[in-house]
Amino acid sequence: MTELDERKAAILRAIVEHYVDSAQPVGSQTVTHTAGLGVSAATVRNEMSVLERDGFIAQPHTSAGREPTDLGYRYYVDH
Repeated sequence: MTELDERKAAILRAIVEHYVDSAQPVGSQTVTHTAGLGVSAATVRNEMSVLERDGFIAQPHTSAGREPTDLGYRYYVDH
């Protein structure tokens, strides 16, 4: 399993926790406001695209936020 840097891990953690609470795809603005990373929504979107490429999150359709995948949940639980 790929090791994530601190920022990507924090973004994944925010996505998993918000998704578990709401059962709704999580957008970059939500992550920006809840994760406290001190970066812009555009930076979060770039990191989310890497997490999606690596299989940790998925986008159910074009205009939606992201949802954790099985791999994303596994990384969250293990770390």
